[in-house]
Amino acid sequence: MTDQVLTPGATEVVGAARSSRGRGMAARIGWGIAGVTAVVVLWELYKLLGPADGVTVGGDGSAGSGVILLPRTHDRAMPHVWDMVARMFAPTSGGDTPPLILSVLQAAGTTLGLAALGWLIGVVVGALLGIAMQRWRLVEAGLLPWIVVSQIVPLIAFAPVVNALGAQIDRSGFPWPQWLSVALIASYLAFFPVAVGMLRGLDAPDALHLDLMRSGSAGWWQTLVHLRLPAAVPHLLPALRLAAASAVVGAVVAEVSIGLRGGIGRMLIQLAGQASSDPAAPWAPTFGTVVMGLVAALGVALIGVALHRFRRGEDTA
Repeated sequence: MTDQVLTPGATEVVGAARSSRGRGMAARIGWGIAGVTAVVVLWELYKLLGPADGVTVGGDGSAGSGVILLPRTHDRAMPHVWDMVARMFAPTSGGDTPPLILSVLQAAGTTLGLAALGWLIGVVVGALLGIAMQRWRLVEAGLLPWIVVSQIVPLIAFAPVVNALGAQIDRSGFPWPQWLSVALIASYLAFFPVAVGMLRGLDAPDALHLDLMRSGSAGWWQTLVHLRLPAAVPHLLPALRLAAASAVVGAVVAEVSIGLRGGIGRMLIQLAGQASSDPAAPWAPTFGTVVMGLVAALGVALIGVALHRFRRGEDTA
C-alpha cells in the first residue's frame, strides 16, 4: 500500500478547514466568556442602582405581602460576586473544616455520577422506544402521545412516589438503595429527548437510499445498522445534549425531593437555610451545579467527536 500524497491545492484546502475549525472554537469560547462577563456586570449594576428593598406591587404594606417585581439588592439578598467567590475558598462551616469549594466538588461529583447513570438508562430506554416506534407505526401512534404526556408530570411530585416504591421493593427483600431512585428519576427526564430524536433520525434517510437497500435484498436489521442509525446521528447528538442537561436537573431535584445526603441538591437546601447569616454560601453549590451541566455537555461533545464522520448536516434545531 502506498502512502497518500496530498497535492499543494489539497494541502491548502485541509489547512483552511483546520484554520476555520480553530477560529470557530475560539469564537465559541470568546462568546462564552463574554456571556459570563455580561451576567456579572448586569448583576453588579443592578445591585448598585436598584432599590435596597426591591419593587413590590400590591399588599398591605407589611413585610412579605404583595408581588415582588424586582429583587432586593441589600447584601443579605444579593451579595457581591467577589463575596461569593471569596466564600468558596473559606472554611465550609468555620474552624478547621475544608474550604467550601472542596465540599461542593465532592457533592457535585456524587450528583454527577448519579446523573450519568440516569443518562445512560434514559439513552438506552429512549433509543429502544425510538427504534420500536419507527419499526411499527402502530406502536408510534399508541406510544408517542403517552411519552409526551409523561413529561407533564411535575418532577417534584413524581420523585417521592419513586422513592416510596423503591422503599417498598427494598422491604420486600430486593435491595433498592436510595441513590437508585435518584438515577431513575434522572432517567425519566433523559429518555424523552432521546426517544424523539431517535425516531426523527431513523426517519431521516431519503426514499432513494431506502429503495437501494431494498433492491439489494437488505432486511430491516441491515437497513437499521447500515443506513438508519448512521443517518440518525445528526438528530441524535442534540437529543443527547438535551438529555444530559435534563439528567443533571433531574438528579438535583430528586436529591432535594427525597432528601438524599451527600449530593449537591442536599447541600443547596442546607446552605439556603443559612442564607440569612451567610448569604454568599448558597451560591457555591449553585455554581457547582452550573459546572456539572458544562461537564455533562462536554461528555456528549466527546461522543460527537468520535462520531464526526456521521455529523454532516447535523440538526441544530
